[in-house]
Amino acid sequence: MSTVSKTQDPETNPRVKAVFDDIRATRKSDFINNMWLYLAFDADLLEKTWGEVKAVMATPSALDPLTKELLYIAVSVTNGCSYCAHSHTAAAKSKGMTDEQHADLVRVISLAAKTNQLATALQVPVDTVFDADQKS
Repeated sequence: MSTVSKTQDPETNPRVKAVFDDIRATRKSDFINNMWLYLAFDADLLEKTWGEVKAVMATPSALDPLTKELLYIAVSVTNGCSYCAHSHTAAAKSKGMTDEQHADLVRVISLAAKTNQLATALQVPVDTVFDADQKS
């Protein structure tokens, strides 16, 4: 259940249409997913959010596209965002993620969550060798 209503005919707003056209061109698909359809209630928010997503996820960088999707899945799971976990799992699969890689990713997410909770519960002090300011 949404906290805002999906905008009817969002592309009547020229700013929204421009973003949707860019999404289609960038992704080479006519599909506009619900995230963008619901963000269309505010053209400023839609433009800014898409701009950031495009800059990070669709622009070549030091991380390959599949690695970016795997990271996005891990953060989405950690933050409890079902929508993002689903959409970025689908994106990772479209970028070649295998079932074995997905299973491995889930194991890493699970282990990291457990050890993060243990370190937090025990308030383990950070080793000085891990402090970038202590390295010469």
